[in-house]
Amino acid sequence: MCADENSGVFASTHWSVVLAAGGESSPSAREALDRLCHGYWFPLYGYVRSKGFSPHDAEDLTQEFFTRFLASNSLRTVREERGRFRAFLLASMNHFLANEWERLRAQKRGGGKPLLSFDAATAEERLKMEPATNLTPGRLYDQRWVLTLLDAVLERLRAEMAAAGKATMFDELRPFLSDAKGTMTYPKVAARLGLAEAATRKAVQRLRSRYRELLREEVAQTVCAPHEVEAELRHLFAAFG
Repeated sequence: MCADENSGVFASTHWSVVLAAGGESSPSAREALDRLCHGYWFPLYGYVRSKGFSPHDAEDLTQEFFTRFLASNSLRTVREERGRFRAFLLASMNHFLANEWERLRAQKRGGGKPLLSFDAATAEERLKMEPATNLTPGRLYDQRWVLTLLDAVLERLRAEMAAAGKATMFDELRPFLSDAKGTMTYPKVAARLGLAEAATRKAVQRLRSRYRELLREEVAQTVCAPHEVEAELRHLFAAFG
């Protein structure tokens, strides 16, 4: 089990709340786990597909996995090296596939209303858009995790700016977030926004700064100690190296 490290912030992040419950019944832990699973089901579905299962089987298996995962006391078995939600989720799925696939093929799956629903058709469309690759299922899982993470961060950032009446500004400035080579130019964007170029540059700086803050906050929800945020970021972005 991971330590709190005297951090009040980390005491209330999603994964730390789940781990603190240790599998015991707790409304706060259940809500935290639900949020994590709803946010990060796609990388796991993609992992099952990468293992060679058909879309239909992958949907059934992922649905059954989450049904059991959310209803069981599997968190009692969390070990130190599984202190990150990403790693624990993948290890749990591998255990599930190794021990349950053959038995589930011989019986009706489910047995009630799914505890977590997801759009498998949309997932398949996302997978079709991915370039062909020889990467391992594990490496692809990490890459999809990163993309899911970044989508969540962008959604939060846009929601914040929309709430401040700046949705149009976000849409105009968003391309600067991925402009690592500095190919974007400011004059046209500034003109569309009715701002001076200097003010537009400042707005981009603020947007990038808030984006980095939200990225760290989102990663923090999936680990249980402050020092693991940077380590998790390094591990995830290394998947694209």
